[in-house]
Amino acid sequence: MFLPLLALAGCMQQPHVTDFKSTICNSDGTVTFYYKNDNAKDVKVDVQFAGRNDMKKDSVTGLWTATLGPAAADMYPYCYVVDGVSIMDPECAAYFPNEGFKNSLLEISDSSKNLPHDIRDVKHGKIEYVNYYSENLGAVNHAVVYLPPSYFDGTDKKYPVFYLISGTTDTEEVYSKVGRANYIADNLVADNKAEEMIIVMPYGNPYKLLPVMPDAASVPQTNFGKDIFSLDFTNDLMPYIESHYRTINDKDHRAIGGFSRGGNQGLSVGLHNLDKFSYLCSYSSFTSTEIEDVYDNAESTNSQIKLFWLGVGTDDFLYGNARDYTEFLDKKGIRCVKEYTSDKFGHTWMNAKYFLNISMQLLFKPEAAENAMSNAKPTLAATGNEKQFTPGVMARLFPKPLISPEYTENSIIFRFKAPESQKVELVTEKQRFEMQKDTAGIWSVTLNNNIFEPFTYHFEFDGTPTADPQNMYITTSKKFKESISRHPNCSYNYVSTGKINYGQVSYDFNNNTVTYSSTENCEESVLLVPTTTDAVDSWFVIGAANIVADKLISEGKIKPCKLTTDSSVKVCATIKASDFSTWSERQKALENLLISKFGK
Repeated sequence: MFLPLLALAGCMQQPHVTDFKSTICNSDGTVTFYYKNDNAKDVKVDVQFAGRNDMKKDSVTGLWTATLGPAAADMYPYCYVVDGVSIMDPECAAYFPNEGFKNSLLEISDSSKNLPHDIRDVKHGKIEYVNYYSENLGAVNHAVVYLPPSYFDGTDKKYPVFYLISGTTDTEEVYSKVGRANYIADNLVADNKAEEMIIVMPYGNPYKLLPVMPDAASVPQTNFGKDIFSLDFTNDLMPYIESHYRTINDKDHRAIGGFSRGGNQGLSVGLHNLDKFSYLCSYSSFTSTEIEDVYDNAESTNSQIKLFWLGVGTDDFLYGNARDYTEFLDKKGIRCVKEYTSDKFGHTWMNAKYFLNISMQLLFKPEAAENAMSNAKPTLAATGNEKQFTPGVMARLFPKPLISPEYTENSIIFRFKAPESQKVELVTEKQRFEMQKDTAGIWSVTLNNNIFEPFTYHFEFDGTPTADPQNMYITTSKKFKESISRHPNCSYNYVSTGKINYGQVSYDFNNNTVTYSSTENCEESVLLVPTTTDAVDSWFVIGAANIVADKLISEGKIKPCKLTTDSSVKVCATIKASDFSTWSERQKALENLLISKFGK
């Protein structure tokens, strides 16, 4: 059995001051949290199953501790709140990818039963990270693609495709790292409960990739169909997937769905394109009731949809809107399956995983889907107390964020909100910079030198280090995680590389390796060795090794090649991260190595 690329915090032995694990799952279902910080005056732990709670400092060990629960076996986001600032657990490898907040992930296991998302001893598919130039965006967009175990058996078999979209402020990684979609699919296939399928997980907020981000008020959050996301999805992403993978390209072999905003986007794209999709799923969401030729033509709509599946928690802040939507469908005579929960803390990824596991068992199975549709229950009766999603709720849950880092033509501005802190510094690979506080409690500093080189950094407030909460790009280190600065004018950045052919970065979960392959077939490989503290994919996440190769190939400077962390394959050269001090130096060394080995 392999170890996952990002090991979650779990059940560990009793800690010592200099050698401790930050979470212990106790036999009674409670969890004890440990955190070391000699500078903090007040520390809380905020975990999804218990909310925010005070931690107490042990006078003997010096560790801050709290025991919470009991909680059901599942995966839970959590963070520490240190003197009013939320930070990730510096001892935990697994984290919640997000544009804004940064949480760590806790996994509570149950040996008495298999949970849908457990990493079991079964055949595992692969995850590939893909980049493609979007004509509608005028920029490079990203997606994560799951390929089932049999995809690499050497046959020409083609597969149905499930497009799965994550929620507001989530990145394209969330449905794999938090939603465990790949492991849920592996387990269902191993148990003969689901069809093998390709799962495509796109980035749901491509506005963020534009050179100039539109004003937040002008970006549609609930009105989809002809927005940039929808246009990119149907006109750029789908053609890319269907030209690069062995897909079955008809409506009966395409499904679309998502969680929260992604559920809205999925339903909208699906209902606007019933010639392309016959399986539609929404997890904790709803969509517009004004889609032409869909709601007022029930007979035609019902004949085109094999599965219309909607799930929501009755304690979800979107429940009122989701319930109203299914009631609207009932009144219009449009068939749909409804699934309700009340025990998974509302609008959470516990619900998202649960809904995904149930609905995937119906995808691309016409008889099973028809049975579920025929036996669908009506919408729950209204009580008058349903929560409704309003612009005010939106503003409270997703306040306008700081911009950090802000890239200008000749500088980078870093910002960090810490009103109660007395001193905040920006710490890069090479030096420290003191930051200045304004009247709103926001600290900032502007860099003008060496800004076009990639580098890692973090903030340090009153002696406590933390990643930049506003930067969606962070390292995948085994413990403490840095943020990544990559100026748009860096040599190896998607903004500067633009419209070229991009290879794929493939994660092999059977062997715990990562491999880049260019778009053309190639045999020779370069072995990339991370440092002892970095995760196996650090050369790609931080060093952008795949972009280095992509650009050199596109410029005709090198032949197609492979880059891998797999030491068992034959390689023509090796490069070790530990031989260099900074990621800029490592990137330049890799460029020189590739030119020397594969130069034309």
